[in-house]
Amino acid sequence: MTGDAVSTRYGSVQVQVVLSGKTITDVVALRLPDRERRDIEINNWAVPILRQEVLDAQSARIDTVSGASYTSYGYAQSVQSALDRAGA
Repeated sequence: MTGDAVSTRYGSVQVQVVLSGKTITDVVALRLPDRERRDIEINNWAVPILRQEVLDAQSARIDTVSGASYTSYGYAQSVQSALDRAGA
């Protein structure tokens, strides 16, 4: 289920949540901030952490990754919108 594209200070964040029943089995980043080299560096280390947090929590209620607060916010919001669409 695809989540909303959430606008952040540095660009949009959008994810797709893969579900098996009501279990989150994967989260795939579809859109991430990429205007500057630093955005890509942040994504490379923060997004795997965010993905794992969602898988562990089985929800969008995850901690913000230090140094990637805008991306963390957008990621969580996009996950929540996907879960809302799926009725999970």
